[in-house]
Amino acid sequence: MRVMVIVKADRDSETGKLPDEKILKDMGNFNEELVKAGVMLAGEGLKSSKHGKRVRFEGKKRTVVDGPFAETKELIAGFWLWQVKSFDEAVEWLKRAPFDGGTEVEIRQVFETEDFASVDPSGEVRRQEEELKKKMAARK
Repeated sequence: MRVMVIVKADRDSETGKLPDEKILKDMGNFNEELVKAGVMLAGEGLKSSKHGKRVRFEGKKRTVVDGPFAETKELIAGFWLWQVKSFDEAVEWLKRAPFDGGTEVEIRQVFETEDFASVDPSGEVRRQEEELKKKMAARK
């Protein structure tokens, strides 16, 4: 199963404060463990919301709102995409992450193509999705 591990934003990440060298080294070592174990598929930190935009969709209308965004608790500071055997495995890996200071991290399962079988009886949408995945993989 694939999971997205979502690191919530906090005051420091939203003010643009960068982590210190020790934290970066510790996180690099943790990421190296994840890669060696075949768990980590992707992972990145995100710039603060002042560098972001939101697009609101209402019918045909599109409204663009520039950051920063007020509710820090609703913002994301970074993410990983992991391949694990179970939620329990993801939790065990996450417990080893070098976080401190009340950092909040969320784990969410990623939908897989087969999850949509009941709403795609012909399989057409799932075939299209698989073709897109192949094209993306070929670009690497």
